Amino acid sequence: MQIILFDDAKQNLETICEQVCQDHEPYVVKGKNDQDVVILSLEDYNAWVETNYLLSNPYNAKRLLTSLEKARQGQLLKRELIEE
Repeated sequence: MQIILFDDAKQNLETICEQVCQDHEPYVVKGKNDQDVVILSLEDYNAWVETNYLLSNPYNAKRLLTSLEKARQGQLLKRELIEE
């Protein structure tokens, strides 16, 4: 995560936005009076919102995290897709 001062961000906003979208790394803009903001690509923001939604239900979160752990342990089940 990059940290930049507000005045520097103003001068380099286009470059910062391009870099954030390309690298998927947010920027923290240090504002005055401790009013900091984060510059995040829309793609990354949408992924964050979706992840937050999926994990907000305890049952769903447990199911997803259990599946992820099984996958990491190599307990995968391969299935053929049905063509329609």
